[in-house]
Amino acid sequence: AYVYVKNKDDALDVVQEVAYRSFKNIDTLKKPEYFKTWLIKITIRCAIDHLRKNSKVVQLHPEYEEIIGSDIEDIPLTISLHQLVEELNEDEKSVIILRFYEGYSFREIAETLTIPLGTAKSILYRALAKLRKQVKGVGIYEE
Repeated sequence: AYVYVKNKDDALDVVQEVAYRSFKNIDTLKKPEYFKTWLIKITIRCAIDHLRKNSKVVQLHPEYEEIIGSDIEDIPLTISLHQLVEELNEDEKSVIILRFYEGYSFREIAETLTIPLGTAKSILYRALAKLRKQVKGVGIYEE
């Protein structure tokens, strides 16, 4: 949840909503061995719902508060993988997170997001190409 909403308080709100929805809909879980996948799917949906609901609210990241308050004129620009992932669309972000943060296989990603296996692969490769292009544009990546 935190990876999606980027804020501790919002992530806790999402987790609370996930708990509520999972308890409310536990009878829709057909196979108990897929509980973790089912819960992650609910978490992704809740996080995306939360982001859509709060899309007009602009959050100021704590690390930028220091920069705004400082008198330094030449602030070095830093780029992180997290910032690059944030620029991806929701489908690409979900696949990247499940693949590299959670270690899911393509089959597990496809089941979790209820998309075909080939679509999961193509979304991942498209997202990786975007990330490479973004990193090249910044000048920190060389082939």
